[in-house]
Order: sequence, then structure tokens, then C-alpha cells
Amino acid sequence: MQKLDRLSFLDTSFLALEQPNTHMHVGSVAIFDGSDMPGGKLDIERVRAFISARLDLVPRYRQRLAWIPVEQYPVWIDDENFDLDYHVRHTALPKPGTEEQLKRLAGRLMSQQLDRAKPLWELWFVEGLPDGKFGVISKIHHCMIDGISGVDLMAVMYNLAPDGAMPEPSTWKPTPTPTGAELVVGDVARRLRSTIDRLSNAGQLVEDSQQLVMRAIRKATAVSASLASGWLKRGIATPLNQHIGPNRRFDWTAMPLSDVKSVKAALGGSVNDVVLAIVAGAVRHFFLEHRSAEPPAEYRAMAPVSVRSESQRGTLGNQVAMWLVDLPVDDPDPLSRYRKVMAATTKLKETDQALGAATLVQMSSGAPITLVSLASRLAAGRRPFATTITNVPGPQFPLYLLEARLEHQYALVPLWENHG
Repeated sequence: MQKLDRLSFLDTSFLALEQPNTHMHVGSVAIFDGSDMPGGKLDIERVRAFISARLDLVPRYRQRLAWIPVEQYPVWIDDENFDLDYHVRHTALPKPGTEEQLKRLAGRLMSQQLDRAKPLWELWFVEGLPDGKFGVISKIHHCMIDGISGVDLMAVMYNLAPDGAMPEPSTWKPTPTPTGAELVVGDVARRLRSTIDRLSNAGQLVEDSQQLVMRAIRKATAVSASLASGWLKRGIATPLNQHIGPNRRFDWTAMPLSDVKSVKAALGGSVNDVVLAIVAGAVRHFFLEHRSAEPPAEYRAMAPVSVRSESQRGTLGNQVAMWLVDLPVDDPDPLSRYRKVMAATTKLKETDQALGAATLVQMSSGAPITLVSLASRLAAGRRPFATTITNVPGPQFPLYLLEARLEHQYALVPLWENHG
């Protein structure tokens, strides 16, 4: 019988949040230069064979959801009917094959939810771009991946140099699908192992009691600061926070990272501060120029912060906490806006609010799935923030899919209820 891998509370909440108008997959559009591939073009069967061999390194991609009877808690199990052709798809843009057409295609694909009866990911290989380029549109459910683990997985799926050598074919065989009774027995065994581990560590807990008390005090203080930052307060209504449907539009822009770093070097702070300040200015411009509305005095953004340790790099699942940051969109002075953003993020760091948010998630981790679902939807409905801003560092070195170099990658995160 296969070992049951339960979803964490945070991962489960991303399943619970999904509604007809709220898709909980993360995605991206990558653009590759395929001119050095054999024949100067994409060979989808060769790419599928390459990906199939690499999937041994990321077994989650061949797993689907199952639900423990009675408790109805989700776990990952091997998909006995796994079909790579379903997940790695092939399409082409009509002529002239513009970037705008690629954006529209990505929006249509992101408007469709993933099939929960199958592994929760899709890769769309898109031919038809000029100069031998092709696109890759990815969709992965947020319950199995966060931004940082996604970056690590790119290094698994891609090469660090152009290399047309094909790895050995996969010999993967799925573990037979467990019955309902086996799911229950497996979960009981997990609970027993957890109890035994706690008892085995009882002596160590006594020895470390002082450290535990200090850690508990720090966490309690951080939780208090996190709650006070606005999680219990409903966000104000803005032209961006209206009812949305299931359809999505996907757009992107680009700027040199060196420009962002030059601002940081001149004014202090971090790359994240520069990103937040740029978005604050863009939102202000949107209100004034596109909605003829006065920017609000209070505009709160949610900024995910990775709490993934070095030992967790390359693992799937979510290791993130959430900051709430007040953006000074009512301030007309860019320099003043930047300083206010930097002061806000400094306070968030000093008050350990990433720890506080992560602790709140841990405190909820034993809740029944029905309460997880209810709490997640209530929290989304309250909408304590106006928008999501996430900053995920990309790879610091070239990446290749076989001989094709990755040139650009643009990410997409879910829209919450009433977040346009």
C-alpha cells in the first residue's frame, strides 16, 4: 500500500478557495528560441520523451488527488491512468504569430480550471512565433506549488546548457490506487506514527523547554502584529475590486533588473521595495487616468513572502506567508512613496509578520476539512486587501529546453474573489 502524502493546511485551503470565478492555478508564459533545434523547429514528440524521462525527478507530477473517507481530507496518490499526452499539449498560433496573439491564448487557457481527477498541471507548447521561437504556457494548481519551488523545478525540467541528448526512458510504475478502507487505515497509521514521534521526543522537549517558551512568546507577538496589520479589517471598495467572472486576460511588461537595482542602490531598501513602489505609482496612474477617480488614502496589498528553508528547496507544496502592505497610492511624489513603502516593509520585518502569518496557518492545520473550506471562503469574502503583488526571483543563469534557450518568462497568479 502506498504511503499517503497529506496536503498541508495551506495547500488544502487553495483547493477550498476554488470557485467557478476563482481559479487557483498559477501559470506562466515562457518564450524560447528554438532556432538551434533540429530542423530549426519544435518536435513535440521529442519534447514529450524528454519530459517523460525527467518526471522521475518530480513524482508529484504523476499524482492526483484522493480523499480520505468520512474525514474527506485530500491526499496525493499515484495516477494509474497517467497520460503524458494529456498534460503536454501542442498548438500553434495563426499567422502572423504575434506576441499579442500569445497573450490572448494564454488568457483563454487560464480561464479554464484544471481537472481534479487528473494530476493538476498542463504544459501547452505553442508554435507560430517569428524567428524560430515558440511559447510554453504552464498551468499548475496552487495546492502543489508555490513560486519559489516553481523556480527550483525549472532547474529540474530544463538544462543548464544546450543539450540534445535524450535521457534514459522512464520505467515508472504507479502504485495501485488504494481503496477507501486502505486510505482510512493509512491515515490511522500516520496518526499513530505522529504520536509515537512526539512521545519519543518528550525528553528533548523538556531539555529545550526554555527555548520553546521563548519561541512561543516570539510567535505570539508576531501573530498579534500580523492580525493588527489588517487581516481582521475589510478592504475598501475601489474600481479594481469589483465582481469578476471566470474569464481572464493576461498581459506583461518588462524592465531591466539593473534599473530596479539602481533605484535600490541609490535610495536603500530592497528590490521588493522598488517593486511595491512601482506598483503603487501604477495603481495611482490607473485611478487618475483610466477611472477618473481620486486615489484612495488607504490601499492595502497582499505580498506573499517565502518561508522556505534551504532544506526544503526543490520540494513541492507551499511554504509561504503573507504580508499586508499599505501602499501610498494617494501620494503624488514618487520619492515620498518609495520612502513610505520602505518604512512599511521595515516595520513588517521588525515585527516578524511573516512568522506571525505562518504561525496562524500552523495553528489551523488540525482543523477538519469542512472548517478549512468555510474559513478559506469567509476570509476571501472579507477581502482585507485590494490586490496581490508577488516578487519571485527567477533563475540567475541561462536555462535550455534541449537546444532551445529560455528568453523570457512571465508569471501569473490567481485572482481572488472581487479582485480585477
